[in-house]
Amino acid sequence: NLSLLFLTSLLCPMLQISRCVKFVPLEAECAFVLLLMAIYWVTEAIPLSMTAMLPAILFPMFGIMSSTSVAKEYFKDFHFLLMGVICLATSIDKWGLHQRIALRLVTMVGVNPAWLMLGFMSSCAFLSMWVHNTSAVTMMMPIVDAVLQQILKDNTGGRAGEDSPNLQLDGTWIHFSFHSRQNPLCVVLQADVNMPTAPSRHARDLMMCKAMCIGIAYSSNIGGIATLPGTSPNLIFSEYINQIYPNCNCINFGNWLLLCLPISLIILLLTWMWLCWLFIDSLIYVLLFMHPSFVYIHSFIKSFFLSSSQEIFTGVVFLVMVLLWLTRSPGFIPGWASLFPYHSDYITDATVALLLGLLFFIVPAYGPSRKYESMISWKEFQALMPWKVALLVGGGFALAEGTKESGLSLWVAELLTPLGDLPVLATITVACIIVTTLTEVASNAATITIFLPILSPLAEAIHVNPLYILIPTTLCTSFSFLLPVSNPPNAVVFAYGHISVIDMVKAGIGVNVIGVLAVMLAVATWGVPLFALDTYPDWAPVLPSFNSTAP
Repeated sequence: NLSLLFLTSLLCPMLQISRCVKFVPLEAECAFVLLLMAIYWVTEAIPLSMTAMLPAILFPMFGIMSSTSVAKEYFKDFHFLLMGVICLATSIDKWGLHQRIALRLVTMVGVNPAWLMLGFMSSCAFLSMWVHNTSAVTMMMPIVDAVLQQILKDNTGGRAGEDSPNLQLDGTWIHFSFHSRQNPLCVVLQADVNMPTAPSRHARDLMMCKAMCIGIAYSSNIGGIATLPGTSPNLIFSEYINQIYPNCNCINFGNWLLLCLPISLIILLLTWMWLCWLFIDSLIYVLLFMHPSFVYIHSFIKSFFLSSSQEIFTGVVFLVMVLLWLTRSPGFIPGWASLFPYHSDYITDATVALLLGLLFFIVPAYGPSRKYESMISWKEFQALMPWKVALLVGGGFALAEGTKESGLSLWVAELLTPLGDLPVLATITVACIIVTTLTEVASNAATITIFLPILSPLAEAIHVNPLYILIPTTLCTSFSFLLPVSNPPNAVVFAYGHISVIDMVKAGIGVNVIGVLAVMLAVATWGVPLFALDTYPDWAPVLPSFNSTAP
């Protein structure tokens, strides 16, 4: 890290001197900034968010953009959308709505090992569609860990509850209690705890624990790709399209959901089957036979059908937010944004998220008999707001604008023109494999920020709809499954100690292949009519060497 920083301190003045004597073109200086940020993001020589500040320093020094112009790129519509979503996530976390959703899904599938794992994975995937992936995992893992602790305690002959205060054993009943800051929940599972333990069963249960933990980590990323606010790469892509192609109006919440929700479901189901086969040996066995430790599920949640008023309000706001996103501008019919005919384009998904997020700071949490307290406080919001991601994304927007202003994007487009001789699907596959590989060692947001300014000119150079390349590569950026350090959800699950690095590597290779194939299937089938991927759009620039309108 020190050698990288020392090399940078030497190269920057040299480039500035060369610039003064007209020796280095502007495109080369912008390419240097791009390469430098890519190296710092991959090696993490300095914090990722501070690497994102480099355009604010180097672009004015190299004469690429003024300091004022660069500063404008660091706060976009994306940030308002992120803030509104985090307001919702804060309320969900504070009032325990996530526990109620997760436990309801789990009680629906029962305690057969495979179905229980599918229930947990589905719960985590659903939560990660609306909140940050890391938040979804941290919400789910205490519930999953309580179940795993009981399985391991039962096999080792220890008394359940000794190490896990959330789990207690009473005769033939296992009590799981999960406490939010406001609403304690309790689930009771009927169990036969006197059944003898066989060594083979103990080994199988250890493998089931591994599968369940890895499934939670993976499902957060899989669910996040289904919606635009579900994960950072999706939001970065959306804002990049709005910035570089302002006349492109086809990227909205509804269209993205139609494309990516089936992808997410396909990957989730195949990942579940892959983990069952890899860790529990026989998918048929776990589907047909119940775990001997659990006879059947007889579960209830205290006050489940009498949810608190805070949970009800949070759930209503959540549903209203999703409904407004879906109906703002659906495309096939006029949306509610058309009610503002003179400025309908001014309203975005961020407007909806920020408006409803503001309600959480205004609506009282309790009735008039108690002292006024809003649903969430600023301190609670700050605790969940990913400011590092906000800065990282801002640096990506500044970098993208710099490549455009310096002419680097046009130079890259001309350089990549020979790739037009390859089949389009081959080019997309290569791009997906590259970003899937890089995202294992670099953050998802940093990876997509690096590649968007490169792949966009590539699409223009080979005269292909930019969405045809950018959408699949954006989705593949979220497929960081191999290592605990690949993304925060992996690290959170790994910290619980149920899995090893080699477990994650073995499982991650298969899930990466599943993910890439599912994305390629989507963009080659239902994605084509949804976004008109088979035609070169009029909102994309036509390079001088092209005069046709079809790829």
